[in-house]
Amino acid sequence: MTGGPGPEVVTVGETMVVMSPADAAPLERADRLRLGVGGAESNLAIGLAGLGHRVAWVSRVGDDPFGRMVLREVADGGVDVASVALDAHAPTGVYFKDPRPEATGVHYYRAGSAASRLGPGALDDPRLADARLLHLSGITPVLSESCRALVAHAVDDRPLRGALVSFDVNHRPRLWPADRAADVLRDLADRADIVLVGLDEAERLWGTADPQAVRRLLPRPATVVVKDGAVGATALPRTGPAVFVPALRAPVVEPVGAGDAFAAGYLSAVLRGLDHAAALRCGHVVAVRALAVPGDCAPPPRRRDLHGVVALTARGWAALDPVAAGLLHGRAQRGHRLGGAYRHLHHV
Repeated sequence: MTGGPGPEVVTVGETMVVMSPADAAPLERADRLRLGVGGAESNLAIGLAGLGHRVAWVSRVGDDPFGRMVLREVADGGVDVASVALDAHAPTGVYFKDPRPEATGVHYYRAGSAASRLGPGALDDPRLADARLLHLSGITPVLSESCRALVAHAVDDRPLRGALVSFDVNHRPRLWPADRAADVLRDLADRADIVLVGLDEAERLWGTADPQAVRRLLPRPATVVVKDGAVGATALPRTGPAVFVPALRAPVVEPVGAGDAFAAGYLSAVLRGLDHAAALRCGHVVAVRALAVPGDCAPPPRRRDLHGVVALTARGWAALDPVAAGLLHGRAQRGHRLGGAYRHLHHV
């Protein structure tokens, strides 16, 4: 952030180098790996930047080749990385994808990473002060005690005065089991303004089987958004009726990153002052684009396409074929399995 206006959105969290089999074979049989970059908060940052927002990502990476790769890739996505610290004493985290017919597994090598050394002071940069939205996720508090203190500081002390705080629950069972995560994530989520959570996560963490039950568990946020995979998503405001928008059916190449894409589309619409139904539709459109590509992030939809789907009648939305309508990036093929399973994102 050198001159000019500051960021409209600030995201905070760890991004790692991703290693995945080049031919999508199970990891144990792979003979070539493809390098990439992935992290829930930076995925969302790239998504929002692609949708026309000024976004800054706050984090730490190792002062190593992987850290420089992460910085380059996130910056190339249009995100400001000036508030990311280089750490000479801790490495950049790494994870491996393990493609399987039933799901994509994830194997983390992130203990003691540079990002685990984040703390409450990470948000002290005065260049961030005028942001309209601060986005957090439930991944960060499990990385270390100082990371948990950072998230608590963000939701309680509101260091970015005037910014809405959004919180994506993003439970990672491989990092902490549900019985250990449940109370922590519920408490943090209930102190945010906007919460995004998968119904599968809510059931695993809190035993809640429907969106209204989730809303009762989280009474304080202005809006709770519950994603139910291929079924759809429900926005439950603190006052007023719940709004449900069914998911789109589209080719699924890989579900990793699609939950972040949904959040980017939804939050972009919120920042633009759209209503709940329009925001959910925008989330669905951005998410199906991510489902149809092998990486974590897909190029953003054209603004006119988003305007078009927001303007559809309920019947028009229900009949919408994203492939036929040209909403997907590149040459997404019908031969892939169909679905809308972006509730899972990448919490395998």
